[in-house]
Amino acid sequence: MSAGLEVADVFRRHGDAYRHAHDGHLGRVERRVMSAIELCRTAALGGHTEACAECGLVRCAYNSCRNRHCPKCQGAARAEWVAARQAELLPVPYFHVVFTVPAPVAEIAFQNKEAVYAILFRTAAEAVRTIAADPKHLGAEIGLVAVLHTWGQTLQHHPHVHCVVPGGGPSLDGTRWIACRPSFFLPVQVLSRLFRRLFLAELRAAFAAGELGFFGEVAGLAEPAAFAHRLNQLRQVEWVVYAKPPFGGPEQVLAYLGRYTHRVAIANSRLVTMSDGQVAFRWKDYRRHGRAKVMTLAADEFIRRFLLHTLPDGFHRIRHYGFLANGHRAAKLALCRRLLDAPATDGPADAAEDKAPVRGPTACPCCGGVMMLTGVLPRLVPERSRLRDDSS
Repeated sequence: MSAGLEVADVFRRHGDAYRHAHDGHLGRVERRVMSAIELCRTAALGGHTEACAECGLVRCAYNSCRNRHCPKCQGAARAEWVAARQAELLPVPYFHVVFTVPAPVAEIAFQNKEAVYAILFRTAAEAVRTIAADPKHLGAEIGLVAVLHTWGQTLQHHPHVHCVVPGGGPSLDGTRWIACRPSFFLPVQVLSRLFRRLFLAELRAAFAAGELGFFGEVAGLAEPAAFAHRLNQLRQVEWVVYAKPPFGGPEQVLAYLGRYTHRVAIANSRLVTMSDGQVAFRWKDYRRHGRAKVMTLAADEFIRRFLLHTLPDGFHRIRHYGFLANGHRAAKLALCRRLLDAPATDGPADAAEDKAPVRGPTACPCCGGVMMLTGVLPRLVPERSRLRDDSS
């Protein structure tokens, strides 16, 4: 195993060859992501020097690229986001529901990321909220946090939305809390079929409005008859909606959110080796009960698969719905706590999202003393906003 191997190492060694080989097909977003990851925490982005007040150790600390696709830049963003969610937790069970689209939809989504991923978010949330509001099932207004992932374990394109949902909500007249049955949220088959119907209706509307483009192997879908035939085929297959067992408590919810919200296609810790133009990485084969395996890809193919998961500029991969929606979250959460007779939190739920991180002194790796800032290292490349991508 190569200690400390990173996605950045793959890009630095093989990125130029990849750009040259795919020059006519590599988009602006993909180029920016590659550049950001290559430059992350290098002298090119500048930084600062710091020294230990105890043992005198001096070291350079370089700036991060802050691109949301970079495996090294998610820790601070994740910690801040999870801290904001702490104020929103309710003393109820939480459920995890996953909405996945069939492979023929994923093909369309890849060529129309912004439009189709947005449809995936909206229709998954609408399906959950509609079924929950039905008195036959729950009869309550619910809230949810939805997180988009577009990858599977082998980095292939596999768009799906993870939803974390409190197990209940205010009655539709707002007078009482209605809880889910223990260990049961909503019937997944009912969710699946409503999700399919809503999704295909929105996809048909997007096509009619000229919002979808098709090229390559699916270019034929630009013809209305072919597209209608594809929709008819998709109505005949079952769509996968999976409800996992409820979390054990609020702490587990936060731990889960911390793992999932700011995850990128592959973590550096999964990389094994890079040699002879190939990259090996660990993956879990869930068809074999999560058995750990190692996959080896040509560096060109590894980079191609990694870049499948870049998101359009400004596209939010974490969204809130129902009583957790941004516009009325504080008021709705106050109602929920009142109905649950639960104590209020120390501050407004949105406060932590607006605070800029404050960098404190770090510990010396040699003696544990305090590392103090001693100087600034200028950037070696111009400040370019295109290297950054802070959207959630």
